[in-house]
Amino acid sequence: MFVHEQIERRHEQLQMFNDRINYEYEDDDEEWLADLEGIKDNDPETTVLSGSGDENYIQDMAGEGWEELGRDIANNTYLESLDLNSGTLNDDRMSSFFRGLTRSSSITDVNFSDNELSAAGVRSMVPFLQNATNLREMDLDNNNIQSEGFNMLFRALRDSPIEKLSCLSCGIESVQIYTNCMPRNLRRLYLSSNSINADGCRGLAKLLQGGDSTLNNLYLRNNQIDDEGVQVLAEALQSNTSLMMLELSANRNISKQAQILLLKLVNDISSIKATLQSNHTLKCLSVEILDDSGIQRYIIMATQINMKNKNNPEAAGRKKMIQAQLHSGRRAELAALQGIDRSLYSEIDPLHLPEVLSLIAQRHGQGELYAAVLSSIMTLFSTMNREKCIQQERDYHAAKAAEHTAKVEELDKELATIKEAAAAAVRNQDNVYSQSNKRRRT
Repeated sequence: MFVHEQIERRHEQLQMFNDRINYEYEDDDEEWLADLEGIKDNDPETTVLSGSGDENYIQDMAGEGWEELGRDIANNTYLESLDLNSGTLNDDRMSSFFRGLTRSSSITDVNFSDNELSAAGVRSMVPFLQNATNLREMDLDNNNIQSEGFNMLFRALRDSPIEKLSCLSCGIESVQIYTNCMPRNLRRLYLSSNSINADGCRGLAKLLQGGDSTLNNLYLRNNQIDDEGVQVLAEALQSNTSLMMLELSANRNISKQAQILLLKLVNDISSIKATLQSNHTLKCLSVEILDDSGIQRYIIMATQINMKNKNNPEAAGRKKMIQAQLHSGRRAELAALQGIDRSLYSEIDPLHLPEVLSLIAQRHGQGELYAAVLSSIMTLFSTMNREKCIQQERDYHAAKAAEHTAKVEELDKELATIKEAAAAAVRNQDNVYSQSNKRRRT
């Protein structure tokens, strides 16, 4: 009996709370209403508010109720997750909801996916986004916020601690990012299934440039990115040391030439210096390649080297040199793909060739050593001939120097003899003069 009394009392409390938010209560809405009451009472056990637009208690909730709920959440210090998806929100409800919810010190993640939001809905959120001091993740997938909404969202998150932002299928075309309006802690950005083109890539490039870039993962699958867009991203990634994942699959306007550009990004064999200065941070570079040209295989090889040498770009560069540049078969394929027609060995100091050949034998075997020797034999002969010529020239000048030294010593002795004779003559003359003076006095 006591349990039944408790249940009845609970229903009465929920009905009273219900009346305050202008909502027609139904028995199966108890969990939702309990969460609303827990939020209002700042209950430590109420950490998640979850709702779906298919439920009557969402559809029937009036604007005043959404505004009051927003105020209750703003004053709450335990709610961590807002999961209001699948038709729960539209622009009107967002306007009411965020009229009350203008700040939060506890919410860490927001999921508003699969709703009916436009740029107007994003505009309603701006005060909250600017004052959500603990927000880490936000999901707005499958809304119609378009470019205006995304750019507004990005500016509002400038001082936010947000780390993950997902805007899949949101009708985004252009991306306007200003260097002084970038979230400082953003790690993962999901923008697949939009209409982003080369202009959008120019905006995104600003996230990837400079030493302050924090982005680790960028998802751009199924957009309108073409060769120009790939070039923009590749140039931005030349000096980037943060991005580890770039997803470009299903961008059907990316040609084979742009795919080769991505290969060169992670392993450029045009020179030893270019290989060592390639991007050694990307650990996954996904692009849809339909033919069997080897581009995908060599991209994977380079990114796997990056993965195995995490946080050690120098080691990754040396590994790429050994695996690609110092293997004749791989280098021939890579050279054909990248349009390289000159030998690697012409760049190597001939004095280092024996060490390089020893390395090839250790890593790739005697057969590969033989191929390397064939490739470098003329350089070796040239080195030997050059060494002999230099030695002969040195010996000639050393002999001449010895002859010159002997001649100098001979001349020095002759000069010394002449000086000694002159001094003796002076001494003799002095003696004669002295004896002549003595005779006169006597």
